Amino acid sequence: MTFFYNPKTNRYSTRLPHMQRLTCAILDDEPLALDLLADYCAQVPFLELRGQFHDALAGLAFLQDNPVDVVFMDIHMPRLTGLQLVQLLPTPAPRIVFTTAYDQYAVQSYTLNAADYLLKPIAFDRFLQAVSKVRQSLPNSVAGPAAPATPEASVPAVAPAPADAMFVKNEHRLQRVAFDDILYIEGMKEYLLLHTTSAGKILTLQSFRRVEEVLPPERFARIHKSFLVALSRIEHVERGKVQVAGRLLPVGDTYRESFAELIRAHNQL
Repeated sequence: MTFFYNPKTNRYSTRLPHMQRLTCAILDDEPLALDLLADYCAQVPFLELRGQFHDALAGLAFLQDNPVDVVFMDIHMPRLTGLQLVQLLPTPAPRIVFTTAYDQYAVQSYTLNAADYLLKPIAFDRFLQAVSKVRQSLPNSVAGPAAPATPEASVPAVAPAPADAMFVKNEHRLQRVAFDDILYIEGMKEYLLLHTTSAGKILTLQSFRRVEEVLPPERFARIHKSFLVALSRIEHVERGKVQVAGRLLPVGDTYRESFAELIRAHNQL
């Protein structure tokens, strides 16, 4: 499905005659956050807001009698947290998108099969990315043919922004690490040491395999069993080594050929 941005109304719109709509509800004890999410819902043509609640128990009562496709759920609420509330929902349960200012609950939220985890303040493009993911995951999520755009709605909406960071466990917290900040990652037995520009060194209990699944492959390369580098941070390559942030790192035999291919693909003259 193609979405169009109308600068006159400052809204996204679609010309599809038959849209598969998503019903939704919002639970958040912060009035400003509640209003913002309601406004975001109004901007997405396939979202139908069925209810918004600042009280967790009132929201729970509504959801027990009124099933919806997706719930935007705050975590920190009086009397009942969002994490507790989702475990009380009837089955089949709606898709849950957690909305919170606290990143330390990310791992726990995914153990509850959350569809997404949005950190406040929530940008509209990130919100749109989350609802698009939910929509695609539902049965019979088939987009119909798009009608031709009119001059008034000729500018296509930008696709949901790709992830620009990851969360790593550091001591007793989950720390956000922006991909742009990573210089290189060093393996240290069961741990990884992330060398970054803004946060220095971050030690985390994690495997290279898992990190490689998260990092964008066009921006990072494994060069050795103990090193992974950000391609944009390479200062020079010499005799089987690369220099990043003033440190020479070895290129292992196993990775030499694939790394050479990457370098050639990055405008080697």
